[in-house]
Amino acid sequence: MTYWDVYYTVTSVDEAARLLAEHAGQARIIAGGTDLVVELRKGARQLAAVIDISRVGGWDYIERRMDGLIHVGPAVSHTQAAASPLLQEHALPLAQACWGVGAPALRNRGTIAGNLATASPANDTITALRALEAQVTLRSVRGARTLPLAEFYQGVRRTAMQPDELLVDIAFAPLAEDEVGVYLKLGLRKVLAIAVTNVAVVLRRPQGQIAEARIALGSVAPTIIRAPAAEEALCEQRLTPESIEAAAQLAAEAATPIDDVRGSAWFRNEEVAALVRRGLQAVQRGEERLGLPQPAEMVKLWGKSELAGGQCWPTLSGPTIVHHAGGDEPIQCTVNGKNVSVQGANDKTLLHLLREELGLTGTKVGCEEGECGACTVWLDGVAVLACLTPAPRAHGASIVTVEGLAQGEQLHPVQAAFIAEDAVQCGYCTPGFVMSAANLLAEMPHPTREQISAALSGNLCRCTGYYKIIQAVERAAGDVMG
Repeated sequence: MTYWDVYYTVTSVDEAARLLAEHAGQARIIAGGTDLVVELRKGARQLAAVIDISRVGGWDYIERRMDGLIHVGPAVSHTQAAASPLLQEHALPLAQACWGVGAPALRNRGTIAGNLATASPANDTITALRALEAQVTLRSVRGARTLPLAEFYQGVRRTAMQPDELLVDIAFAPLAEDEVGVYLKLGLRKVLAIAVTNVAVVLRRPQGQIAEARIALGSVAPTIIRAPAAEEALCEQRLTPESIEAAAQLAAEAATPIDDVRGSAWFRNEEVAALVRRGLQAVQRGEERLGLPQPAEMVKLWGKSELAGGQCWPTLSGPTIVHHAGGDEPIQCTVNGKNVSVQGANDKTLLHLLREELGLTGTKVGCEEGECGACTVWLDGVAVLACLTPAPRAHGASIVTVEGLAQGEQLHPVQAAFIAEDAVQCGYCTPGFVMSAANLLAEMPHPTREQISAALSGNLCRCTGYYKIIQAVERAAGDVMG
């Protein structure tokens, strides 16, 4: 299957805008691709061109500027945002929402801007940013315009963005000293789950009395909505059991959910009330972090990457790199320490480049939707899912697969520990587990059991109860430190 006719890797915003205009509605921007690649693989979308902005220098910023606003760049990944000290301190709901997206390898590729552009009413970051009253800036060859997030959405998966526009900035006011915020989500499991319902709450309460309240609700209407009656009821009140319960019930009345495979309308209404109640109670207790790890304790699966200023990916300079489907342009990269030049993979994912062009079948074909972790590899030292990574994205990058972990006859400590602890049954999922665990130990030589579980949360096994796998990682950690 051909996913695109041509894949552009651009090095400037002007070039991205020019190509969008040139392809007249037949192109899409890609940064992480965690939604777009799935749509293309399923045939839900056909594109003449994909324009990759992930290598543009300076587009993964998270900074507070002279205008007093926090600005987030279009290439900022969910991992970068969740681990940002600035966001954890001054925009906690956004950091919490990003931490709740997918699992580590998925968060490493997925971006906030992509989450916004996809425009699903169940997307995590939209709800948090709606409560933070964010604005977005759109850019085209015709110029730039800035819209409040409330005006950006026009329906289910519909935005005000024109076909020739790209999202180039997200901005919002930081929470002030007398403001507090919290984000909560209900999914069908703890990780890798689309929200059945999600809620973000921001309160301004000088001297404890609420002066302003903002409550945003996700997955209960065609777009993310606010709950104005609940917000008004909280104003001039203190958080008491009575005021909390009244706000929770009024928030549920604002929702207009539907029945779908994730939950009934009745259940969603009940959960809106429950999540708003829990959020307000957490604020009342001063426990609004809700277990969000501190940046230094957060499992990112960035390995030994030297991430200056939080930058996730090495950038490129020079002219746009072009790969045509069926074209002769080679994908040149380093795989397991060897320079390779691959032709014939310009319209494939990295998963199929590795397996079909290079014969590296240790990277397994699983769900091909980012939900099983069987295809986990390292891209420039960072754990990613090969099934959601376009093959041309590997051009100029360094890839490590499970075949590249051993040093000659010397197994990696994680590989040896899996054997010693019998942490394998059918073995199909094992390469993904090994790649995630090895990356964790490169990042955190002394992980706790909770951090090990977090690192492996995106890797699914249908055979075992995970106990032996966790024991193997604990054993490998001891072997690494010797």
